[in-house]
Amino acid sequence: MKALVQRVSAAQVTVDGETVGAIGAGLLVLFCAEEGDAEAEADALAAKIAKLRIFEDAAGKMNLSVLDAGGSALVVSQFTLAADLRKGNRPSFSGAAAPERAQALLARFCDRLRDQDVPVETGRFGAHMEVALTNDGPVTLWLDGRAQR
Repeated sequence: MKALVQRVSAAQVTVDGETVGAIGAGLLVLFCAEEGDAEAEADALAAKIAKLRIFEDAAGKMNLSVLDAGGSALVVSQFTLAADLRKGNRPSFSGAAAPERAQALLARFCDRLRDQDVPVETGRFGAHMEVALTNDGPVTLWLDGRAQR
């Protein structure tokens, strides 16, 4: 399981011209479930992301979590984070979880964020999405769910 987390001042996802998820200040989380991932990774990754201290406090230091800062999370499924580029120039996505499994793990991940009191918006699983964001900082972090257990 992988997540690319960006601190944003705003982000939104549109599908066929319709906004399906949008947030103000908070986190854009690009989420990827991989073969062999379990619920434990989703739980641990959500707990870690909810507590990441990457928002500035009054002294200008990154010392606040998304909750401390009053932010939200926009979670977007992105199987392309599982890309294997070791051979040739065309990425292989064979390491990505099957769609049914990926969707279940994505839902669990979002539920665990909500359990931590993080307001969550989402994209639309399996759809062609357009993601717009204003990266704040910029701050971008790569997290491996297997390393969070």
